[in-house]
Amino acid sequence: MNIQPFSKGCGALVTDVQLATASEDQIQEIREAFIDHGVVFFRDQSLTPEQHLAFARRIGDIVVNKFFMALPGFPEIAEVGKQKEQKMNIGGGWHTDHSYDAEPALGSILVARTLPERGGDTWFANLAAAYDALPGELRQKLEKLQARHSNRHIYGEDGFYAQTDLADRLNGQDSVGEATHPVVIVHPESGRKILYVNPAFTVGIEGMEKAEARELLDQLYKHAVKDEFVCHFNWEPGSVALWDNRSTWHFAQNDYQGKERMMHRITLAGGSLAKAA
Repeated sequence: MNIQPFSKGCGALVTDVQLATASEDQIQEIREAFIDHGVVFFRDQSLTPEQHLAFARRIGDIVVNKFFMALPGFPEIAEVGKQKEQKMNIGGGWHTDHSYDAEPALGSILVARTLPERGGDTWFANLAAAYDALPGELRQKLEKLQARHSNRHIYGEDGFYAQTDLADRLNGQDSVGEATHPVVIVHPESGRKILYVNPAFTVGIEGMEKAEARELLDQLYKHAVKDEFVCHFNWEPGSVALWDNRSTWHFAQNDYQGKERMMHRITLAGGSLAKAA
């Protein structure tokens, strides 16, 4: 097995391994790369749904997404897709999965099933590197703050997706909620400090007026997507991505109108997030 950086600031590419038959030592190396790089990519895999689940369980516990339709017969596997006739895709803006939960997801494992001939890349951003590059004075300020996260405006009955052609393909409109997390967290495994806000689900900062919070968040969002912190992955048949939701953002490009794209996603259960000391 070989593990190499995928780009200067984001991700790693893992080759010469089949996830369905990986050894315990290989799984441990993959998990270490996942923690170190935020996202790890694989090519030329042929995972069945059963093998997808088995690999996920070797990384962590599984949590069921409340909003996405499940693969028939496999309630733990979410279908993240776009049909030929649809205009809107799922995840078409920078976000962190499940930051609106009190115990946000540890990670996600996405397997390509049906792909357009071109387009549909997924972008990732490294929020540990982005935090490290902030000015010291700003880092100190951020470490004292708490941010509010919500999914009501996205998945709620009157939310964003309800106004689109995805409305009848999503569940859980009555299961929306919110949570508060530190703006800067300490990764529970690497110990690194990470910027933990995101454009999709962060809706405010505790003790800060809306306009002031918006100005600060916009500054952080612009910083986090600088070229040195991001990478994009072009999906091919057999591609798999495993990313750390505690230390990355991602978004799926919606540049393949009239074509189908279907991905299978498993979400890994996380825990409460500790603030920077």
